[in-house]
Formats: sequence, C-alpha cells, structure tokens
Amino acid sequence: MPNIKVLIDVPLVHRLIAKQFPQWADLPIKPVAVGGWDNRTFHLGEQMLVRLPSAEEYVMKVEKEQLWLPKLAPLLPLSIPTPLAMGEPGEEYPWRWSIYRWIEGETASIEHIVDLSQFATALAEFLSALQRIDTTGGPKSGPHNFYRGGPLSTYDAETRQAILILGDKIDTELVTTIWDTALASIWTAPPVWVHGDISAGNLLVQKGKLSAVIDFGGLGIGDPACDLAMTWTFFKGESRKAFRAALPLDDDTWARGRGWTLWKALIVYAGLPGTNPLERENSKRVFEEVLADYKARA
Repeated sequence: MPNIKVLIDVPLVHRLIAKQFPQWADLPIKPVAVGGWDNRTFHLGEQMLVRLPSAEEYVMKVEKEQLWLPKLAPLLPLSIPTPLAMGEPGEEYPWRWSIYRWIEGETASIEHIVDLSQFATALAEFLSALQRIDTTGGPKSGPHNFYRGGPLSTYDAETRQAILILGDKIDTELVTTIWDTALASIWTAPPVWVHGDISAGNLLVQKGKLSAVIDFGGLGIGDPACDLAMTWTFFKGESRKAFRAALPLDDDTWARGRGWTLWKALIVYAGLPGTNPLERENSKRVFEEVLADYKARA
C-alpha cells in the first residue's frame, strides 16, 4: 500500500482546530522556526503547539506520548512535553495528532551552551533518572519507535549494505570491526526506559543550560545503548568524558552505543533510501568521530 502524501500547512491546522477544538479557533497559528522530520509542528497562540505526523509510520507515536509522558514527567529532573489534547483524523488529514504545551528554550547548539561538560553531565543525569523509572507496562521496542531499545542486529543488513556502497571511501576493515564488536553483546539486565532519539535537535537550552528534552516519539523500554549517540555526535574531549562518567553503564553498552551511532552515520553517508540528504555531510563528520574515538580506546 503506497504511503499517503498529505500537505500539512497552516490552513489545514486552522481547519482541524476550528472543527475539533473551537475554544482555540481564534488563536494565531504559524510554523515553528525549527521543524522536524517525523512531524510538522506549529505554534498555536503563545502557549501551545500542534504536532501532526508527516507520514503513516510516525502515527503510532501519538497515542504512546499521550499515555506515557504525563506519567514520566514528575519523575524527571528536566521539563518534557505536556500533552493537552489529541486530535482525530479530519479535514482530509488521515491520522491522529497532538496539541502540547509550548516549552520555552533554544535548540541546543555549541553557541547556546555556557559549559559543555556541565551540559553533558545534566543530560546524563536526565537519562539516569529516566532509566530508573519503573517500566511496568511500558512499550517494548518495535515499529512504533523503529526498534530503539531493541537489538542492534535489527540493522545489521542495512549497515553492511552501507559499508558496501561506500566501498573505498571508508576503512572497510576498521568499520566492520567496530560494527562486529557492537553486535557481540546484548543487554541482559531488565529493560529500562529509553528516549530513543537523544540528539541536539531534541534538547532545549535556557540561560546556557540544558532545560528540557522533547520529541519522545522513540520512547520505549529496553537497552539504553541507543540513547548514547550524543557521545560522538555532539560531545568531544572533556564533555565526552563527563557524559560517560555520569552514566553508570558497562563497556559493552558503550560499544553498542557506538554501534547505533555508526549505523545511523553510515546509512546517511551512503544515501540509503529514507535518509535525509541534507544531513550527509554531518554524518561523515560523525562517522569520523566514531572511528577516531574507537582507535583512541583500542
């Protein structure tokens, strides 16, 4: 069945709000400055935002966030999104969608952060708190979160395909060694909560410090290795050391975290279908960080 293509714009959001939430129909609507890949996001007045899945594969995340975020929020040291309402299909839009409370803050970037090591420690403390929360009834990894928290072997074939495509552009032997090392272990402890997409774009900063974590579409329970990619995508030097020091995880989990990062960098660098071509140059940088860090630790 072909994927449904939907034009998601301000007029559509206006129609959905007017029909389903008339109490907010007079509020102004405008796109957010920094949009996402999985959802289209709009300001609704000054205090709310509307998020609409951009494709069918992202729809399962809506109900999950509506159910679990209010339960997790009181147990976490940073702000996370607060669902206010869930919209239904309508006005030629085929899926459920969400309204959230707006969270103030700037998207994390080196320029916005006062102390990168402090930022790394705060993020590690958030992840540690998330991992300590009771997982009873939590969603296991699966299609709803693209298998975040599940076994890294899910992406073995895709990773090896990317290695073949890249060929002599990369050190195939070293990359294969790093990947095989990552695959050599699995998470054998009880499952823990994972965010599933810890990246700079999903972190907010206020007054130079980490203030909120957003976009929990990858939420699930399982292996926390998938939440470690910031080690190589954002941190380096002292901040990388601070992040690792503040997370009590064993060497095998860090190796799997390196594997998750390598997989994503490889498939984007190789231009596999479904990846964002605008991220290709950055994926090459991340790929090189992973290799350099592995060599330094070998």
